Amino acid sequence: MKQTNFLKTIAAMIVGVLLMPNSLMAQKYALDLSKPKIEKLTSPDLGGSIARKSFKPKDWLEVELKMNIKAQNRKEKFADKVTVKWYIAVKNPEGGKGLILLEKEVTHVNVPIGEDIYVSVYFSPSAIKRITGRDSFSKGMIENAAGVIVVNGVTPSKKTGMFTMKGKAGWWNKGSITRYDKIPLRNKDETPFKIFWYDRYAEIETKR
Repeated sequence: MKQTNFLKTIAAMIVGVLLMPNSLMAQKYALDLSKPKIEKLTSPDLGGSIARKSFKPKDWLEVELKMNIKAQNRKEKFADKVTVKWYIAVKNPEGGKGLILLEKEVTHVNVPIGEDIYVSVYFSPSAIKRITGRDSFSKGMIENAAGVIVVNGVTPSKKTGMFTMKGKAGWWNKGSITRYDKIPLRNKDETPFKIFWYDRYAEIETKR
């Protein structure tokens, strides 16, 4: 009888562990994040000696964020995956009232822990012209930029994985803003800047 009760206790403990929330079983992380910064970049001329083609370089717009991952386990030196969900608010290019929301999810791999590293998202020249009506970027184009970061499938503690350029995090879920999928945002590997400043940025996952 005692053995039966002991086995039942062990079974209950195993079930309890299996049903335990992932957030309690998983490694804990916290993030030290800067505010997103906006910078204008000009299309580079990469023709070199291969071919010389005439073109007028246009503006790209970069939204960049500096982050530093803190892990509960001090022996952990790299995060296998860090997912950044970007939310960018701009004026409605179709002349409608209110703002539109552009979204982009970027997954980074082999991200160092305890070091400053950068993540970014980009507007192409066509995206800029569609929003502003001009080839050149204007500072007032972006109303707000924000996002949510998840490390190895775990939400960082104390909401440290949320960031915003201004206002309170979560503004992207308000009803006054409309989601818009006609203007794609780009990750760094989807731009001509893929090979530039490589060690500054977290590596982007590629599909195999």
